[in-house]
Amino acid sequence: MEQLNGLVESVLATAADQGLWSPGDTLVVAVSGGPDSVTLLHVLHEISLRYQPLRLICAHVNHGFREESREEAEMVRKLAAELAIPFELAEFDIPGFMKESGLGPQEAAREKRYRFLIDTAHRYEAQGVALAHHADDQAETVLMRVLRGSGLAGLSGMKWKRTEKKVELIRPFLRINKTALVEVCREEGYAYAEDASNQLTKYIRNAVRLEVLPFLEKYNGKVKQSLLQLAEIAGAEDEYMEEMALKSYEELVSREPGKSAYDRAEFAALPSALQRRLIKLILNYLSADSSSFDFPKIEAVRRGTLQEHPTTWSLHLGGGLTCSRQYDTIVFSSKPVQQQAGYTYRLSFPFAPVGLTEIGKIITMTVLERESFNVLGEDCTKMSAWFDSDELIFPLTVRSRLPGDTIRVMGLNGSKKVKNIYIDDKIPASQRNLIPLVCDGLGNIVWIPGVRRSMHAAVGRHTTSVLLLSMDSKSGREEP
Repeated sequence: MEQLNGLVESVLATAADQGLWSPGDTLVVAVSGGPDSVTLLHVLHEISLRYQPLRLICAHVNHGFREESREEAEMVRKLAAELAIPFELAEFDIPGFMKESGLGPQEAAREKRYRFLIDTAHRYEAQGVALAHHADDQAETVLMRVLRGSGLAGLSGMKWKRTEKKVELIRPFLRINKTALVEVCREEGYAYAEDASNQLTKYIRNAVRLEVLPFLEKYNGKVKQSLLQLAEIAGAEDEYMEEMALKSYEELVSREPGKSAYDRAEFAALPSALQRRLIKLILNYLSADSSSFDFPKIEAVRRGTLQEHPTTWSLHLGGGLTCSRQYDTIVFSSKPVQQQAGYTYRLSFPFAPVGLTEIGKIITMTVLERESFNVLGEDCTKMSAWFDSDELIFPLTVRSRLPGDTIRVMGLNGSKKVKNIYIDDKIPASQRNLIPLVCDGLGNIVWIPGVRRSMHAAVGRHTTSVLLLSMDSKSGREEP
């Protein structure tokens, strides 16, 4: 009884320190029938009787892998009845689910098991699901992640608690060694089952436990303790880095539905560790499936961002996401790239505004007499342009851009491709289709709003009538 009491006190202290539950909570206890989960149910039952009111639900899963599974289910049912705890049983055809889902045996079993536990918690309106993972499990997990090449988050191992579908998954035994749990079972006479599949080294966790850790213990007898310390340190530092990444996200990232962006120079000022965190955070916010966002992809985005020479590129990151550099802006998008629909509108007399519905703009024409027009006030780089109306060839049309478009730019001998002008002006590729082209009656491009006007029909000393073209957004707000 002494060891059980010591374990109860240790779990109570851990629960208070980590905020695992509150008095009066309902907890679903996952009981496989092994010594770890049997001890967990007894410890929580002792706590509910002697220290804090807790409502417990015993939940068991029969995965259908072994002949002994039905006997183990009955053993757990009997245990729950002895403790007067409600019992929930799920029986699954995991081999059949493996064929259906394409998952391996352990992954398929875990998927079904966690889904059942969380569904059970919802039915009982439970605050948490208690899992019997212990210190040895934690050491194995950390070592497996070291072998896999995990970052700081992976090295922190399993968490004391995490939320899944509004249910807390809690692990009160993470500081308790398995030997202590087995000794409690033997001292108190608790019946438990031994899973023979735990000795099969074809499963990587079993191989790590039975082969890799014993080999490492030849060189460091406290390798498990070292791995637990690594998890503790990595967990604390991971939490701090996540806080800093969230702060950088709030300060540097502009957001709209399905899209996030940041400025290259502001990103470059961050430490490299925080740069990687920020990229990963953006990707996690934009996609429900973050499994494909590995180190090489995150590093490709980071290095592409840090290139000093102005450039443009685009990367498909998986999970339905793309990342593109538009000169000094990095844009992440979960929206599929849509081709801009082609359009053509005619500008005709009388001078009624023409709405360009495809891009949400309005083109207006105004005729001014020469006496009321001040040439010195002309600014052809903004959203208005002036032309000698007598020199223009009508009718004017407004259209979307086409491959190979050229314009005879004022002050330049010859024509220049519109695409090259956009590149020279560092206009992001995503914005180019939003810029219309105004053409004269012969098809010559005479004005690219906000970008260039052509040499055609320039206003001069002999101009008697001036045509003013302006483009605005449909809201009437002046474009920058």
